[in-house]
Amino acid sequence: MSLHPVSLGTPDGAGIWIGAVLTLFVFSFLYKDNPFYKFAEHLFVGVSAGYYIILNWWTVIVPNLLQPLQKAFAGTGVDAAHHGMFAAELGDYRGWLLIPGVLGVLLFTRLFGKIGWLSRWSLAVIIGVYAGLKTTGFAQGDLVAQIQASLQPLWTGQLASSLNAILFTVGLIASLLFFFFSREHKGALGVASKIGIWFLMVGFGAGYGYTVMSRVSLLIGRLQFLLDDWLGLTR
Repeated sequence: MSLHPVSLGTPDGAGIWIGAVLTLFVFSFLYKDNPFYKFAEHLFVGVSAGYYIILNWWTVIVPNLLQPLQKAFAGTGVDAAHHGMFAAELGDYRGWLLIPGVLGVLLFTRLFGKIGWLSRWSLAVIIGVYAGLKTTGFAQGDLVAQIQASLQPLWTGQLASSLNAILFTVGLIASLLFFFFSREHKGALGVASKIGIWFLMVGFGAGYGYTVMSRVSLLIGRLQFLLDDWLGLTR
């Protein structure tokens, strides 16, 4: 099996070489922390930050703040003749976007020591609004959905699915009893809590195994890139 590295003479080839060199720089951390790894790390963080700043500027700030404000103050707001009396009574709401715009600017006052306290107003609004909106969202999406998924019949007409439902119900009740700290875990409660520990450990182990598998998948992808795209071992 011979090596056929990709040529540097084309833009695609140059990009593959840059990606391969940076990948090797990252893998060099397996030996020890070194300047090559730090360079790749800082480059990745910097490029990612710059990319997401530009992405959010053009996909969030410009269409949701700057363009509506420009139309509002340019006199091209809500057309009452087109939208009827309801729009004429309400007027153009887009001028109120100045308030979140100012709050967003105040976040950057944390970079200046004397007026850094102004950013607390913005943070208070963000945290309060986010908590208020997400409380009901998480309750409906997570809590209620999980409770509904837990309410399943123990006998479904098929042995395999019925055993699965019974095992799930036993694990759910035992796991919940493990977190019941109003009484000392003795007797039946102690036995149930120990069973709950086993179910919790199986759940945590499965989650950890899934995480390891995803990381190994990323490693395999990088190795395939080095061996196939860069060195051309399969060509």
